[in-house]
Amino acid sequence: MAIRGGLFISFEGIDGVGKSTQADLMEQYLEGRGFSVLRTLEPGGTELGQEIRHLLLHRKGEVSARSEALLYAADRAHHVASKISPALAAGNVVITDRFLDSSVAYQGAGRELDLTEVRNLSLWAVNNLLPDLTVLLDLEAELAAKRRVQTGQEPDRLEREKIEFFEAARNSYLELAKAEPKRFFVVDANQEPSAIWSQIQRRLDEVLESKEL
Repeated sequence: MAIRGGLFISFEGIDGVGKSTQADLMEQYLEGRGFSVLRTLEPGGTELGQEIRHLLLHRKGEVSARSEALLYAADRAHHVASKISPALAAGNVVITDRFLDSSVAYQGAGRELDLTEVRNLSLWAVNNLLPDLTVLLDLEAELAAKRRVQTGQEPDRLEREKIEFFEAARNSYLELAKAEPKRFFVVDANQEPSAIWSQIQRRLDEVLESKEL
């Protein structure tokens, strides 16, 4: 099933809130209803993006704050041009784990760069493309940190940041949601995954009903 103009959905939140789990559930739900779904992520949603992801998250040594912001913008520009925009033009549903709001929260608030400049950089990179729906999974930074430890995975460069970094990012996300209440859907991530998904599904159905199918 195609949607005129496609449908663009992003999942946001600090590391450890359960974005991947909810994106999985959304993908399964939409495919079960007959929609064509493109599932992707940032950074690393393309072959070039995988190389940028390695530079950002796994390369040894420091990356300056402005360099980090520019690398994310470069990844996002290529991601949109080569993958997201073509899928939307074909009438598909695109689900991405992170989009430009992550840069505002992480590089803007977390790295203490100018939030407006970071956002404008990303908007320029994506030719002003914004999601139709942004699901923000909100969780206290300390709880998210405990979840990250429980996975047993080696943390990447960003995941090793101090708790204050994630608190700043979380607060920035909440401010973004206040500024754009029609696009953002904020969900308390300190619930069972099924309860979280139930809320997201209701909001998703409302968005689908508003689109011309």
